[in-house]
Amino acid sequence: MSPLDPRPADQCRYDLVSLGEIMLRLDPGEGRVRTARNFRVWEGGGEYNVARGLRRCFGLRTAVVTAFADNEVGRLLEDLVLQGGVDTSLVRWTPYDGIGRAVRNGLNFTERGFGLRGAVGTSDRGHTAAGQLRPDDVDWDHLFGELGVRWLHTGGIYAALSETTPDTIEAAMVAARRHGTLVSYDLNYRPSLWKAIGGQTRAQEVNRRLARYVDVMIGNEEDFTASLGFPVPDTDESLTELEAANFQRMIQSVVQEYDNFRVVATTLRTVRTATVNDWGAIAWSAGSGFVQATHRPGLEILDRVGGGDSFASGLIFGLLEFGDLATAVEYGAAHGALAMTTPGDTSMASRKEVDALVRGASARVQR
Repeated sequence: MSPLDPRPADQCRYDLVSLGEIMLRLDPGEGRVRTARNFRVWEGGGEYNVARGLRRCFGLRTAVVTAFADNEVGRLLEDLVLQGGVDTSLVRWTPYDGIGRAVRNGLNFTERGFGLRGAVGTSDRGHTAAGQLRPDDVDWDHLFGELGVRWLHTGGIYAALSETTPDTIEAAMVAARRHGTLVSYDLNYRPSLWKAIGGQTRAQEVNRRLARYVDVMIGNEEDFTASLGFPVPDTDESLTELEAANFQRMIQSVVQEYDNFRVVATTLRTVRTATVNDWGAIAWSAGSGFVQATHRPGLEILDRVGGGDSFASGLIFGLLEFGDLATAVEYGAAHGALAMTTPGDTSMASRKEVDALVRGASARVQR
């Protein structure tokens, strides 16, 4: 039994629209930001990565609601988004003053990490165009009503960027629900984004308010604690069993308070080193109960950034395509695992590769 009832695809222009900021990621490769002389550039952003994964890997029709400062960096970001196949017609362009006094584009310097040296991210995203989007900057009823959208995705990273972004998210969610569009939200708690504006107290205030509009809630145990205030229970099981058991206990409390949640899902990650993680996922719906994806201990990782976003896009694809939660969580876990084998925030996996991994394929050479 499907936990969701998405709008028919033939009545909507878009399968999914994401709301969030897209940054320019500057990647020093195997080196360090502090000693780099060359950077490779990618585009990335928690909410956008989901739309891109659904478009490039799974072939769905996606768009992003965001804003760029109209300068050469903004146009570079646009070009990267276009290469990813995501519709840019909903992007708002903000005039640039020549120096960035009033508005700018966000930057993210990210090291991949290796072995005992963990990944490190340094954001430079104050006063960005996307962070200044206001609720009335977008005609939400035109987007969700006249154009038609099956699914809206946004999250806690965008909610933390400014005083106005929670209001913008809320306006989008209210309009989406009014027109029958499903809403997913990735809690994605980042202490660095919240520490100057009230820390966990402010994060919980914002996220608990927005959670009332969500159909599919995504987040790990730390996210649910930091963003929604649900404590992690203690158990005596082994680490993997502990994560699954804690998640189940927590979700039983979460869905009692938020009876609007129709699906709750998370990745299960145990970090052995920066380049070796145990990787899995678990999800819940009222009809299916708890379902768990194939566990992949000792997963080798090239670049972990965006793994959770690729999990989210695989999960959403599975729910839209198959309507079965157990299948959807397998697609999410497989897509997330593959995404972390390549550099950059966004997935380079193909639908064929994800299908094969879901069926249990190995890493044997393909000829």
